Amino acid sequence: TFDSPARKAVVSTQSTGERLVHEFTHIRNQCLQPLAQFLDYMTYGYMIDNIILLITGTLRNRPIAELLPRCHPLGQFEELATISIAQSPAELFNAVMVDTPLAPFFSECVQDENDLDEMNIEILRNKLYKAYLEDFYKFCEKLGGTTADVMCPILAFEADRRAITITINSFRTDLLKDDIENLYPTCGKLYPEGLKFLKNAEDREEVRRICEKFGAYKELYNGVGDGPNDKTLEDKFFEEEVKLLALAFEQQFHFGVFYAFVKLKEQENRNIVWIAECIAQKNKNKVENYIPIF
Repeated sequence: TFDSPARKAVVSTQSTGERLVHEFTHIRNQCLQPLAQFLDYMTYGYMIDNIILLITGTLRNRPIAELLPRCHPLGQFEELATISIAQSPAELFNAVMVDTPLAPFFSECVQDENDLDEMNIEILRNKLYKAYLEDFYKFCEKLGGTTADVMCPILAFEADRRAITITINSFRTDLLKDDIENLYPTCGKLYPEGLKFLKNAEDREEVRRICEKFGAYKELYNGVGDGPNDKTLEDKFFEEEVKLLALAFEQQFHFGVFYAFVKLKEQENRNIVWIAECIAQKNKNKVENYIPIF
């Protein structure tokens, strides 16, 4: 019902998200370079998800006008109106290649609209994220100073998280080892040796052993399991991400606080939904299993 805790949480997070987008857009419109470019990079990940959503919907013969409301507002861009008139995957491909800020990433990852089939859609998403993360990492390195000190570890962690997740999701698929390796971002702490181990992993337990060999992720799997009081690997990733994001506020005069603020707001929204769902399902013993921010 509308008055249920879960429903109220959804309405609350939507309102919070709209306010965040409004505040972010206001800052972006007021700032100068290179902060403007940094904020643009922050939106590219959401743009990738939006474009993949539109491509997937088009392949399933869903009207794009029906899909647009489901797009993340931080991934909206002016050219989206042009894309919305595409009626086929080929038209959508050509629009993306010409009329979006993601065109340089798409040109690296896909050369032919015939590659845009449902089987390859997740591969395309991972290729785009790889190109995006590596480019964002290089941009932060070029900025240097405290921004690089704060952002490079955050982006390196995100790259490694994606590499580990890609490896786990590749089990029981027909992907070749070299194809899997080509999806890994190369700006993380696991590069290069850890990625070579990961691509040859055969199961989750082997992934665990590989992570434990590297100091940065030695304790990543602590508390992970299938028991009622155990955590999921995703939970542990969120916890580690929050720690890195919180560190951004201990430094001054850098761009990383903008990135950290947006990501922590997203975690705050996830926490609200978790608490509300626990209450709605009368599972209050787990209500405190959210990811604390500070």
